[in-house]
Amino acid sequence: MEIVTAVFKSRDEAEKAVNELRTLGIPDNRIGTVSPGTAPEGLEKGVPVTDTEEPGMGKAMGAAVGGAMGAASGATLGLAVASLAIPGVGPVVAFGMVGAALLGLVGAAAGSAVGDTVEEELGEGIPHEDVFVYEDALRHGNSVVIASVEDDQAYRARTVLRDTGAEDVDALREHWWNELREDERKRYEGDWDQDEPSYRRGYQAALHPRRRGKAYSEVEDELRTAYAGATLDRPFQSGYERGLSYSPRGENR
Repeated sequence: MEIVTAVFKSRDEAEKAVNELRTLGIPDNRIGTVSPGTAPEGLEKGVPVTDTEEPGMGKAMGAAVGGAMGAASGATLGLAVASLAIPGVGPVVAFGMVGAALLGLVGAAAGSAVGDTVEEELGEGIPHEDVFVYEDALRHGNSVVIASVEDDQAYRARTVLRDTGAEDVDALREHWWNELREDERKRYEGDWDQDEPSYRRGYQAALHPRRRGKAYSEVEDELRTAYAGATLDRPFQSGYERGLSYSPRGENR
């Protein structure tokens, strides 16, 4: 199985993309959406998220989603609904198991995983590395579509998402960095022109859901494995330390 994701400018565009994915034979329980807003009345399945969220949110999300499966027959996709108020983003609603899984990662301010129930259902593959991109997209009013597809469906699914108006994730990632770049350049002590690529790599590394809030020394061994082809130099470490203060509100400390 592969996970495919795409960002759309509106919930309506996201739902059109979902309908196109269905034509490929992808079942509803393998498709999800995450959008700004709240769940339809009577379909809420909320799990609170705060800036000081305790570890274990992922298990709570997994249990909530697992308990809601099949109970929200009137919802988009006819599946589970999860609604969270995410600091810096606002109210966000997810439809479907995979949508709730992604929402669990986006909402995991303390870096907790999505939870046993969700992981057992979906396996590995939720796009941890780009969670901050989806978080920022939601903050700007966009919607995210996510699907768990068979390997031989992945190319067609990505083509469908692109053809139905998906935003370019690489462009979104660049836009996100450009909003931060000038402030980071002013704060940086060193040769910014030379060090920016490594600094940015470290900054983004700190935004992985499983590293958020963790000091560099706590995750250094894991980083050396994850970035085996890169040098974890002083700019990388400086970027990582700054990434720990990142806030989707745009009010970085």
